[in-house]
Amino acid sequence: MSAGAVDTGATGHVEAPEPGGVPDPAAAGAGAGDERLRRWRLVLGGEDADGTGCSLAGQDAAMDGALGALYGNGKGGRARSGSERSAGLGASAPSVARWLGDIRTYFPSSVVQVMQRDAIDRLGLSTLLLEPEMLEAVEADVHLVGTLLSLNKAMPETTKETARAVVRKVVQDLEKRLATRTRATLTGALDRSARINRPRHHDIDWNRTISANLKHYLPEYRTIVPERLIGYGRASQSVKKEVILCIDQSGSMAASVVYASVFGAVLASMRSINTRLVVFDTAVVDLTDQLDDPVDVLFGTQLGGGTDINRALAYCQSQITRPADTVVVLISDLYEGGIRNEMLKRVAAMKASGVQFVTLLALSDEGAPAYDREHAAALAALGAPAFACTPDLFPDVMAAAIEKRPLPIPDTGSPGQ
Repeated sequence: MSAGAVDTGATGHVEAPEPGGVPDPAAAGAGAGDERLRRWRLVLGGEDADGTGCSLAGQDAAMDGALGALYGNGKGGRARSGSERSAGLGASAPSVARWLGDIRTYFPSSVVQVMQRDAIDRLGLSTLLLEPEMLEAVEADVHLVGTLLSLNKAMPETTKETARAVVRKVVQDLEKRLATRTRATLTGALDRSARINRPRHHDIDWNRTISANLKHYLPEYRTIVPERLIGYGRASQSVKKEVILCIDQSGSMAASVVYASVFGAVLASMRSINTRLVVFDTAVVDLTDQLDDPVDVLFGTQLGGGTDINRALAYCQSQITRPADTVVVLISDLYEGGIRNEMLKRVAAMKASGVQFVTLLALSDEGAPAYDREHAAALAALGAPAFACTPDLFPDVMAAAIEKRPLPIPDTGSPGQ
């Protein structure tokens, strides 16, 4: 494992990076062998049997303490003897806040986020996220937002404003990352979907025009006579496409809910796309009127509960007025608690009417998601392949759906493709 990485898997082993990116004076003059022992000492945690015989001081000792507080309680690695010191973060928010400050000092942001998630999972710190001083110290990311949303109903009023500030920071960072490319990609797709055959000169799509006129190539002049011109349609202010984002808000879909809310706000800002955002569990909630602020959308969700995809699709189907110009994006792991056959009939009916139907098993940066393979295969048989999608790929998926081209499906080998 390379320096700077932390492995917090089943074994609980940790490889420590250089503290805070600042050379440790104690290690600067050490040889390669001493440096190797030092790093193994940080990994193994100083138990008598670790075999390194290496002691730590200064910043290394502080880093070791931060790691030991999380991984040194006997839950899979870095177990410590009682004679050295006890591990754990305790039950008080101030001690957790200090620990959060320590790890931000010693580790890069990506590692801090991993350690925070491990602290929530391993030590049951979810309830402490309701403390304002802890939220102020935390390194915000998509997963933390998901945890906060799951705690939304239990959150005291004194914490809600701090929590909204944390969520808003993550949302704003995501919008900066995703908005420009999304708008550019979809604007191009909308223009291409409205091609005309008598374009003005600056509206000519030269690639398609040349392809359509290759048979009119004149070798002696080394040129093509363009008997048929193909051009982009001029962008108009009228709505060209309807997009319905239908989002499963069960607990496993937390990251997808965050990303989908951000994309919903971006799409809603485009005049030529009429965007509707629907979230569901066993009930269906239309959050379209809150799309101007994705933070309001997120706090309008309620993560957890059951899943009734059929009911959600019935509502979406009732909102479709122009099927040939509508794209429905279902974001769900497809673990249906409703009526399976009715769900599939609705998808088939929407596709038969001209709706472009897209199923995303996840919209996140994570790896392959858990999902219902039988339902994914059934959708694929209807011509509606189900696949996981990263946020960076989402604009291309939407562009292909708008232009009614084959979707750019990642090669994951799933039966839903």
